[in-house]
Amino acid sequence: MARDSLTLRRPDDWHLHLRDGAMLKAVLPFTARVFGRAIVMPNLVPPVTRVSAAEAYRKRILKALPRDAKFMPLMTAYLTDATSSDEIERGHKDSVWVAAKLYPANATTNSARGVTDIARIAKVLERMARIGMPLLVHGEVTDPPVDVFDREAVFIERILAPLIKRLPELKVVLEHATTRDAIDFVQAQGPNVAATITPHHLTISRNALFQEGLRPHMYCLPVAKREAHRLALRQAATSGEAKFFLGTDSAPHSIADKEKDCGCAGIFCAPAALEIYARVFDEENALDRLEAFASLNGPRFYGLPPNDARVTLRREKWKVPAEVKVGKDAVKPFLAGEEMGWKAT
Repeated sequence: MARDSLTLRRPDDWHLHLRDGAMLKAVLPFTARVFGRAIVMPNLVPPVTRVSAAEAYRKRILKALPRDAKFMPLMTAYLTDATSSDEIERGHKDSVWVAAKLYPANATTNSARGVTDIARIAKVLERMARIGMPLLVHGEVTDPPVDVFDREAVFIERILAPLIKRLPELKVVLEHATTRDAIDFVQAQGPNVAATITPHHLTISRNALFQEGLRPHMYCLPVAKREAHRLALRQAATSGEAKFFLGTDSAPHSIADKEKDCGCAGIFCAPAALEIYARVFDEENALDRLEAFASLNGPRFYGLPPNDARVTLRREKWKVPAEVKVGKDAVKPFLAGEEMGWKAT
């Protein structure tokens, strides 16, 4: 008999883009509605490379919160070729930075100042391993000859595997895993290696990009892969394995920026993220494992306590908003206008 409700510890989002200014104010309430904490990405313009910038950004996020919202942003450092090991350690010791983010240069949105060669940050990574600071990885190479659908697998082979072999004590999160290659790799590593999985990569394959035409609102980086990879992600997410946990990678862009020539990569899934995860776990007959994936595995990896508060999901029909206003612009959510079968309260 299908269950009609599910109560779990308040979940956390271990990979989130909030942007800044009007966009921050417009999208933040959707995350704060259900999530207790979130790892906030540092790829602003300019990026968050200094402790002072992270402190200032955190203040802007807290100021933008709806009244009575109980939400804690967890800040991250944007690594560059010139990142100082001392600055990274200072921010971590002062509890400003929870982790540091590795963007290969030009791999995704606002990553132009990212790392051009991982050898350039070798000392930084050694320091992070010593102090126990997690490295969050956008796992794609950017070499033009490498097929876009193979960039994650090639990154794992060329960069991530050698890094973990050299620094096995370094805690690493392979963010937004999209392939069976990523799942197999993470499962083969020790407890210091984990992965986040997004609601959209659990829901769509690359066919969604081209269904009855080009669909820019289904475009993200890493791009969705073949159906076989989607099924591997679903199996991993619903397995109960502690190595896999929730990270939405919700990444808002205005409709105009998504639909223009050379449109932006990113899927804004925050308005229905937890409900989409619930639907996936329901479809996989794994609702009893949703709490571990959403609320327990992430805190355990980061050495934080799980949230005491609870969230209840109920079987209830509602529609994802068609758009979210951002000043004179708007953002289109993932699955905009579609009917959902679960509602979080």
